[in-house]
Amino acid sequence: MIRRREFIQGAMALAALQASAPPVSAQEVPNSVGTNQPKTKAPAQACDCHMHIYDPARFPFSGTTRAPSRATVAQYRLLQKRNGTSRVVIVTPRNYVVDNRVTVDAIAQLGIANARGVAVVHPTITGAELKKLNEGGIRGIRFSIADPAVAVTTPAMIEPLAKRVADLGWHIQFNMSGQQVVELADVLRRLPTQMVFDHLANPPLPAGVDHASHGIVRELLDKRRAWVKLSGAYSNTKVGPPSYPEATAIARDFVQAAPERLVWGSDWPHPSLPDDRKPDDALLFDLLAVWAPNEAVRNRILVRNPETLYGFAKSA
Repeated sequence: MIRRREFIQGAMALAALQASAPPVSAQEVPNSVGTNQPKTKAPAQACDCHMHIYDPARFPFSGTTRAPSRATVAQYRLLQKRNGTSRVVIVTPRNYVVDNRVTVDAIAQLGIANARGVAVVHPTITGAELKKLNEGGIRGIRFSIADPAVAVTTPAMIEPLAKRVADLGWHIQFNMSGQQVVELADVLRRLPTQMVFDHLANPPLPAGVDHASHGIVRELLDKRRAWVKLSGAYSNTKVGPPSYPEATAIARDFVQAAPERLVWGSDWPHPSLPDDRKPDDALLFDLLAVWAPNEAVRNRILVRNPETLYGFAKSA
């Protein structure tokens, strides 16, 4: 059952935030609903640490998984204008399999000073290819294995590739189910790299923070081995907007436990949702103020933590 207290607190906090804010200008963004800007002001150098580019006209898809028809750099800049972020981490989506050109190209368009990337690779990649990706702004590799039917990498690839990228200082990023976190716990504990867990680490519902996977991720955070992305609210709820109560309970637990090991991501263009169910990105950004109501903590999540994890220049 949903925790009534978190539901009420989340709804009240979000309603108060929306009611107290002054009117703001409108900005229409593809793959997003609504036009208003967030009520929460983004600090200078705020980073969106999880989004994807889909540009099939220039970079044809390699896979067959359903994807947004277009989500280009030019369109993403409209989201930056809307939510006030200026730095970004681009994650290669599964539709490109192990073709990371679209991500490296997007980094170049946005500028290496303000953009980084996370690639998807197979163990057959050469050392020279890894070096080229590094020079292009890639700082990690992703294993999106929550749905084995469409996954382009496998759990067996994790350790061999972790050893390959450790010398580059890259991290391993995971989009996996909570049950997979439990099953792969021993592997995770012995990896030679930092780890980043997408979308609140996806603990099964209704267990949420009471699921064994959440405890394993908390253990890795406490040992300073891992990071968690405060993203994917709609992937961690059955109730949904505006308060996303189950996701709110998970996020608040992480914020209370390890604010220095968290980053935030929009997950634009929201590829897991159909075109007629895209979320309001302003609402998603405002959720961060509910999850982390302390402004200093929130600014750490948006600015200082991405600087540490992705190697952006330190802010003044």
